[in-house]
Amino acid sequence: MDSGEKRLNELGYKQELRREMTMFKTLALTFSSMAVFTGTPLYGASLLYAGPATLIWGWVVVTFFTWFVGLAMAEICSSFPTTGSLYFWAAHLAGPRWGPFASWCCAWLETIGLVSGIGAQAYSGAQALQMIILLSTGTNKGGGYFASRSVFLCMYIGLALVWAVLNTFALRVIAYLGIVSIWWQVLGGLAVIIGLPLVARPTQSASYVFTHFELSPESTGVSSKPYAVILSVLLSNYCLYGYDTAAHLTEETKGADRTGPIAILSSIGIITVFGWAYNLALTFSIKDPNYLYDPNNETAGALVPAQIIYDAFHGRFHSSTGAVIFLCIIWGSFFFCGLAVTTSAARVVYALSRDNGIPFSPIWRRIHPKYKVPSNAVWLCASIGILLGLPILKLDVVFTAIISISTIGWVGGYAVPIFARLVMAEENFKPGPFYLGRARRPICLVAFLWICYTCSVFLLPTSYPIRWKTFNYAPVALGVVLTLVLLWWWLDARKWFKGPVRNIDVQNKA
Repeated sequence: MDSGEKRLNELGYKQELRREMTMFKTLALTFSSMAVFTGTPLYGASLLYAGPATLIWGWVVVTFFTWFVGLAMAEICSSFPTTGSLYFWAAHLAGPRWGPFASWCCAWLETIGLVSGIGAQAYSGAQALQMIILLSTGTNKGGGYFASRSVFLCMYIGLALVWAVLNTFALRVIAYLGIVSIWWQVLGGLAVIIGLPLVARPTQSASYVFTHFELSPESTGVSSKPYAVILSVLLSNYCLYGYDTAAHLTEETKGADRTGPIAILSSIGIITVFGWAYNLALTFSIKDPNYLYDPNNETAGALVPAQIIYDAFHGRFHSSTGAVIFLCIIWGSFFFCGLAVTTSAARVVYALSRDNGIPFSPIWRRIHPKYKVPSNAVWLCASIGILLGLPILKLDVVFTAIISISTIGWVGGYAVPIFARLVMAEENFKPGPFYLGRARRPICLVAFLWICYTCSVFLLPTSYPIRWKTFNYAPVALGVVLTLVLLWWWLDARKWFKGPVRNIDVQNKA
């Protein structure tokens, strides 16, 4: 028997999903959930807040603390290789008294984060596609087509639907697309990272990239240096999570108690190097910092990295073809990332419904009889992701709100099991092959404090003065949802929700 399946049985679950994924396939999907180019839509704002030095060195600082979170999660994943991952971990680590409540909070945070993550990637993909169409048809200055809000929304919805359709087929299809994804992002990432500065020569000086600090209060309304630095580093905070995807796939991965931790840590290592190199490539290739934000420039000031890439190729070859190719590489990264996030979101909803944790659980936990995937959960996640994008028609801050909700929910879900692991008695923990030993307490403490900081800063206003069209409505949206979730717990759910339900001896009626 597979070691992961054996441990799953010990935890009280029988094998239902098809266990056919190798470590490389799991790594591919995990890496896809993080993606090399994830920060592209936020790059311009981060550069504007405090200049290039804060953006570049902020990545290094965030990476340092991310490793603490990754190590803490890898240890827990090795001990609990289940699809429910975070909320399952929380239930078992918090003990019988607090386990159900910890599991409930963690499950809903995780669900909110992953489902809104579909919206974040759909928005990013639609924006990249908007730029590809604009530059392919003549640029903003040359009469090119700039997609309206309604067309943009259609592209957003189209991406979410394609991801749902692909996730409805056998996991093997998704796994192979994950392999395509990792090569797409590695080879495409190398092409952009190496090629862009070569095309853009002469580039910005090293002193500009690594030491230049500059506020833009006339554009952002932010004149406080510490506040500007915090907002600038949001780019890195947003990019460096998603590695828990490996944990969501453990019931479908061979030897998951070993391959899960390896995939988590390997993904952090790869994205650390590639993400920083991508930011460096963009920053060195800037021609005129002020022109990047001009609404009358070739990309209508809508996506700063697109303008940087266009300036490089047009300046060297007097053509936008190379820029379009590079933007297609970036768009592909968003596509594969959204596909992987949809896969993870569906697994979390499936696992939670298997434990009767959401309304109409019998519907969402059904497994497709032929493809052996939770297809109903897939379409539920895609539908909610689409609904999150509807405000695109009226508001300018939809992306800010979506990524704030996604980050707080997704990363906030990490905090619950890590805190439980921090305070639990060591004799109650059954370690897996990856074990931190005495180092677990300081590692978990730093990881927990860092998560609290990350969630806090995504609630801050990102533009002043605060107006309706620029208001970050994430705190309101999250406040309403989490209030309802907690009320549901105290009024009803605490009477019947006991956390993960053992089904090793129970006939699955889904």
